[in-house]
Amino acid sequence: MNWETFMSLSMVWSVAAMLFGVLASIAGGALGGIIVGGKQLGNSLAAMMGCLFGPLAGATGVALGLLALALLQ
Repeated sequence: MNWETFMSLSMVWSVAAMLFGVLASIAGGALGGIIVGGKQLGNSLAAMMGCLFGPLAGATGVALGLLALALLQ
């Protein structure tokens, strides 16, 4: 496998990992919002707030993890 093919596949998998991480953080944020604030705010508002605030930490963590993996290679 030559260098250009390796780099293009690496970028595809990095983008796929970032997309999956963001989607998982959105789902986790919604579920966490329902669990934590569902009674007080109502399930739909708590899920909406969780969807907004979940990716703040999740996407940052995935991006930092991908950067660490890229630096270790």
